[in-house]
Amino acid sequence: MAKVNDDLVKERNKCTFDIKELIHVIDGGEEYTRERKNVENLVLSIDGLKDDVPEEYLSHKERYENSVRKASILYKFFIDYQKKNPKSLERTGPSHIFKVQHGVIKDISPFMLHFGMFLPTVYSQASAEQQEQWLNHKPMMIGTYAQTELGHGTFIRGLETTATYDPLTEEFVLNSPTLTSYKWWPGGLAQTANHCIVLAQLYIKDKCYGIHPFLVQIRDFETHIPLPGIKVGEIGPKQGFQTANNGFLGFDKVRIPRQNMLNKNSQVLKDGTYVKAKSDKLTYGTMVMVRVYILSDVAYELARAATIAVRYAAVRHQSQPKPGQPEPQIIDYVTQQHKLFIAISTSHAFRVVGRWLWKTYTNVIADIGKGNMDSLPELHALSCCLKAVCSYDAARCVEHCRMACGGHGYMISSYLPILYGIVTATVTYEGEYTVVLLQTARYLMKSYKQALQGKPLMPTVAYLGQILNNQKWENTPEGVIDGFKAVAAGKTKAAFDVLESHIIGGKEFEDAWNLASVQLTYASEAHARVVLCEMFWKETQRISSTVSRNLASVLLQVAELYLVFWVLEKRGDMLMYTNICKEDVMRLQQRYEELLALIRPNAVGLVDAFDVRDEILRSTLGAYDGRVYERLMEEAMKSPLNKEPVNQSFHQYLKPLIHSRL
Repeated sequence: MAKVNDDLVKERNKCTFDIKELIHVIDGGEEYTRERKNVENLVLSIDGLKDDVPEEYLSHKERYENSVRKASILYKFFIDYQKKNPKSLERTGPSHIFKVQHGVIKDISPFMLHFGMFLPTVYSQASAEQQEQWLNHKPMMIGTYAQTELGHGTFIRGLETTATYDPLTEEFVLNSPTLTSYKWWPGGLAQTANHCIVLAQLYIKDKCYGIHPFLVQIRDFETHIPLPGIKVGEIGPKQGFQTANNGFLGFDKVRIPRQNMLNKNSQVLKDGTYVKAKSDKLTYGTMVMVRVYILSDVAYELARAATIAVRYAAVRHQSQPKPGQPEPQIIDYVTQQHKLFIAISTSHAFRVVGRWLWKTYTNVIADIGKGNMDSLPELHALSCCLKAVCSYDAARCVEHCRMACGGHGYMISSYLPILYGIVTATVTYEGEYTVVLLQTARYLMKSYKQALQGKPLMPTVAYLGQILNNQKWENTPEGVIDGFKAVAAGKTKAAFDVLESHIIGGKEFEDAWNLASVQLTYASEAHARVVLCEMFWKETQRISSTVSRNLASVLLQVAELYLVFWVLEKRGDMLMYTNICKEDVMRLQQRYEELLALIRPNAVGLVDAFDVRDEILRSTLGAYDGRVYERLMEEAMKSPLNKEPVNQSFHQYLKPLIHSRL
């Protein structure tokens, strides 16, 4: 191993807590850490997974072919691993155990939706008989999830793809009646998948029964040629996700068996009789699950970004504030700490709240299995607003990490631009930011109306029935949380009042909703802040009671930093809806700077505790040894343009230009 940069050695010596202890907390336990490291060692030792030429120097076509080659090797490994370790199949929920795939494919695997949406949909919405047939099918199904269309995304009820039942043949006829009805975006759809789950409008005897999921084979198992009536291809380059193999898909009267409608929740009998599901929202179960997972996903990506930027800030020296003195590490500038430490804190917040949300999700799903759907609207509202706010905040934090690294952060070899491409995509997929905030707003409006009527409220919105605007402000974590509740209640009331005023003024509900929509999104975002701050603080207190005193102290500092950062960011709202005063804000600013100083000695230790291996971090700036400048030069020399002293373009274009008489 290369010599570690002296600055990083000094930083690690300052650390006041046991890094291994925090690693176990982040992984969910020492057992999970051991398994994760074992999987990483096994995968990263596989021949054929390393690239001689960095992916970014390959052509678009070469990058896809290289990624699908490596993804296939990974797929075989994971199947073999699960056979040898059957307990791994019993685990559900967010985990870092298989994040090693980022050390194999720099961008996104073309199999991402196979594992992330195709299989979960089969598990959650197919009957036991369908699961037995499809999951054990030979040859193997490689699938994706086709919902979004050219003309419709988050508005699922507006999808145009049709599935018309033919009782004479017991088949569904899938059709794309317009250009805008073509499926657009599914990862792996273009050239990778041979099957997909298709969301389509179900028609029986000219009556529409709404959106339902269907399993559709799109390519031949032997030749991989698209089947008759299938038009499929790739949508082209994007800001990120270059190797996700996103595709388009159209149907020209494609017939599939009646048994290919996923029928755990609803079904069509032979004669065309429709058996309705307990709730039409069950069709969207996969989407809710993915939204729940997104919190943990962006927490991990943010951990990678923070690791890169904090280590670089410890190694980089810049400026000379005191004449004759050495250039300080840029991490010693408080403005740099202000940019970076919130990224650390936010990663912890999203991970902690993400695990809480997963537990909430599993409890609701268990209740649904027993026929109780009372908590489903609350879960849907939570998954919407938290997905929106966390994805947006994560994208902002990653971009701030990139900018905190100056010009070097703009290099692809820093990996920060790729990370930004990965994270910013989450703001849109599985529910566009504004649209899903408005979905939460519908729940808030109903809940506020119940509060006015004195009816009981679900736990996460119980604060709407409390009088919060007259209580004394307290500069404590609990006081800050109460402040966010007052803001959310105030914004919910403001949105409700303006909505009602438009309706009373004669507007139809839909028009009134549109006119009030900006304030409705404000209310939803404020509600998300309540949940994030309250659950992060409560869960951190709970976790802190189970760890060493030194680690507990640091975890509470990190959580408090998150709360104080956001109350300062939202000081205008606090001044509007709480009794906070100028002096309180000044004291909070002072406390914020105290927290930055308290976290400063542990900054490198905190990102080391994310325990992201160099092979997975993929960064010249953030490697464990801190050899930033050497790695930058080594990576630069991999450019094909550096393979010869004179490029042929000189003789073709530059030399004639130089010697011409203009």
